[in-house]
Amino acid sequence: SPSIIPVPTEEADQYDIAPPGVPEARLRHPDVIGTVRAGQDLPAPSHHVAKYLFNSEHYVGEWRQHWIKIIGWAMLSLLLPFPTGYLAAMADDLSPLAATAVLAGFVLGQLIIGWHVIEWWHGRLVLTNKRTMLISGLLSRRVGMMPLARITDMAYEQNPLGRLLNYGSFILESAGQEQALSTVKPLPHPRELYLVFCQEMYDPEATEDVGAPMAEDAD
Repeated sequence: SPSIIPVPTEEADQYDIAPPGVPEARLRHPDVIGTVRAGQDLPAPSHHVAKYLFNSEHYVGEWRQHWIKIIGWAMLSLLLPFPTGYLAAMADDLSPLAATAVLAGFVLGQLIIGWHVIEWWHGRLVLTNKRTMLISGLLSRRVGMMPLARITDMAYEQNPLGRLLNYGSFILESAGQEQALSTVKPLPHPRELYLVFCQEMYDPEATEDVGAPMAEDAD
């Protein structure tokens, strides 16, 4: 299941009291990414997301997938030096070239791990008043989108580990047969995020006057 963590350089301010007309669930969510500007109640989109927004839609928030998505890669990065050192010592007894090949393999492995971590870091689940998007990839960018008006059912699921670490999977169903965005995992704080989605889907009038800035205003 995916989870999303805030971007440190563009982390939204936290609020203790919601401004008039703004659902508290939006502002209390700890993983909203974006920049809060003077005179605004909601964060502006990050530059990763702003380019995909059109002028008439109101930005609600963006989230990075939960760190559990890359925990396997992180553990592999920490454990990889041990077998590498052992193999390099054995290979050095055979020839310096063999030891160099082992070390080159280690560097390549770390680069692959780093690539997966960077991909996770730049991935976003985005919610606006009109649609939800999942942005992923670096060299090959993929943007999956589903209009909020087409969503017929939404649910979130948590396994025991997800309940312990507070992440879950979102399942979006639509009337269409082929969907570019149907299951998103792992996402952090799924209950709070579920409430944010429900608020925007079923009671958007409560926040339509507090919309986020247009895409061209983002950093």
